Amino acid sequence: MMIGDGIGHPGQGPVAAVAIEGELTIYRAAELKPLLLDAVRLHGAPTLDLSAVTEFDSAGLQLLLVARQEAARLGKRLQVAAASAAVRDVFALLGMPFEGVHE
Repeated sequence: MMIGDGIGHPGQGPVAAVAIEGELTIYRAAELKPLLLDAVRLHGAPTLDLSAVTEFDSAGLQLLLVARQEAARLGKRLQVAAASAAVRDVFALLGMPFEGVHE
């Protein structure tokens, strides 16, 4: 996972671009959870790049939903800049909207 900092829109604060590569599954959820939540808490405009996610399961889905909920609690919006087919397929299968994840 890589985190890159940038500047967001005025009043938005620093942007955290978090790129997750490989699996976003139960096998990595414990490793990724604190990193994702820190990115949400520390940056004004947390953005995820999920384009290199090769596998995505219900634990990965739960992790994204927890991160989105934490962002909302803090008055922020978690955005997804890009999503792989693995991620898009799970959201499409469940009929769940998540900004940035499109079929």
